[in-house]
Amino acid sequence: MDALEHILQSMEPISLEKMSSVKLMNRVDSKFPTNKETLLRMAPRWGEYFYVQEHEGQRIARYRTLYFDTLDAVTYTMHHNRRLRRQKIRQRIYVDSNIAFLEIKNKKNTGRTKKKRIPIPMEQWGELYNSQESADFIRERVWVTDQQLTPRLENAFQRITLVNKAKTERVTIDFGITFHNHVSGFDADVSDLVIVEVKQDGSLPSRFKDLLRAARVQQKGLSKYCLGMLLTDNNLKYNRFKSKIRYVNKLTNQNYTIKSLEK
Repeated sequence: MDALEHILQSMEPISLEKMSSVKLMNRVDSKFPTNKETLLRMAPRWGEYFYVQEHEGQRIARYRTLYFDTLDAVTYTMHHNRRLRRQKIRQRIYVDSNIAFLEIKNKKNTGRTKKKRIPIPMEQWGELYNSQESADFIRERVWVTDQQLTPRLENAFQRITLVNKAKTERVTIDFGITFHNHVSGFDADVSDLVIVEVKQDGSLPSRFKDLLRAARVQQKGLSKYCLGMLLTDNNLKYNRFKSKIRYVNKLTNQNYTIKSLEK
């Protein structure tokens, strides 16, 4: 991705501090799965309309995320069953900054997403209940279950973050995605897949969506958590996600299979 890094270096940067006005914690998210080839075709246009987030000289950031779920995978199953109102519980490490958060994402039946988070010490990675603050945060905000939540799926990926020059939308571009399942022990690598997410506070015009349409990239919901679970857990419902795996295979020219079908 040297060509992509060259394009990013030519763009005007925006700092994390200046990004604070574009957090969009109560937002509408639109996802657009694509591939690296299409991303590279689009990238030369970004500089006209967008800043690129830069932190400590880095314009491509590294992330790790650990999702928590119940033994019967209630948060995954709610998504599979097309529940409009659902929740995800996760810890996230910003690798280059060496900081971590405990986060709860709430998807409302209106289509809006609201995220709440608290900072956690790095040594708390993988644990939800060993600090009073985290335990209280979970007890007060998790409504999907009363069961104990345990580590289920971990991912790692790289991210580019763009902000339009009017500061009304934020775009994240994730690639190099890998998964490790803490229950099954299985791994999966979908590093050829790119997931673009356009995040807006309301339904304002989106220049990035215009660029995506021009590149013939279709909007399609694709959860990294659900994708990783499908590829690494052989005890899940999967029928409603079959089309998503076929779509990922078409985009990446790969042959990923649903783990439950390998029994």
